Amino acid sequence: MPALQTINVSKSYGKFKALDKVSIEVGKQSIFGLLGPNGAGKTTLIRIINMISVMDEGQILLNGKAIKQSDIRNIGYLPEERGLYKKMKVGEQAIYLAQLKGLSKQDAIKRLKYWFEKFEIDSWWNKKVEELSKGMQQKIQFIATVLHQPKLLIFDEPFSGFDPINVNLLKDEILQLRDDGATIIFSTHNMASVEELCDHIALIDNSKTILSGEINEIKNRFKANIFEVVYHKQSELSLPAGHFEIVDTKEERGTQISQIRILNGNKPNDLLKQILPTSEVVSFKEMLPSMNDIFIQQVNSKEGRS
Repeated sequence: MPALQTINVSKSYGKFKALDKVSIEVGKQSIFGLLGPNGAGKTTLIRIINMISVMDEGQILLNGKAIKQSDIRNIGYLPEERGLYKKMKVGEQAIYLAQLKGLSKQDAIKRLKYWFEKFEIDSWWNKKVEELSKGMQQKIQFIATVLHQPKLLIFDEPFSGFDPINVNLLKDEILQLRDDGATIIFSTHNMASVEELCDHIALIDNSKTILSGEINEIKNRFKANIFEVVYHKQSELSLPAGHFEIVDTKEERGTQISQIRILNGNKPNDLLKQILPTSEVVSFKEMLPSMNDIFIQQVNSKEGRS
């Protein structure tokens, strides 16, 4: 049973259709990438899951049952638009946010102490929020999001504004949260992070789901039968026309690196047979498209751009 399902969820604002029968399934203890260009409907769907907005039609199931208001305490939501009270002290605000999620003050302080020590930010406790940088404030909000140990976590652009060191810190924490049993929905425009963290994705564009599935399955679905060959060239590479096509080639550190498309039912072994008599092959691998390439291709094709 999935941890979360949205079934034919639709939402309109006047004449504008924000979501049009969007269905996703998020597996338990997984990291699910919710992707799409700006204005696609991702944030609308997240707000509906958190019962901030009301859907016009459809169903949302949490562990197989219709989601209800009391379930929201068991969800951790880090929105893209952060919001802390600038004049409050960091410790006071963190305790306040924890209590909103049902923690006692004593439990909140105990858990906050753990996270503040872990992130090495003990000295921030009595600072006012307005004294912190944007990245520092986002660390506080991340802690507030996970402090009550929710089983479902929703992160909307969690790495926005972070330097590479803190991005890696948060990535490690997100992976650990999953390993500890949490289910995570992760919305971002950073496709490299998607490939690094996510198990499954759904791509939304113009209010509809246009692509969904497991990352590796999707990459295999869109592969173009191109192989990268790294070799020491002994003579000029000559491949029979209609069987193979050199897409790109370059020299690097004494080796030739060629990307070659295999055509008309030929096999990788057939390509190697053509190369080996004249060259010493260093490496040979299939080139799978990146999620960034797939994202651009799918969005452009659905919007009629070439």
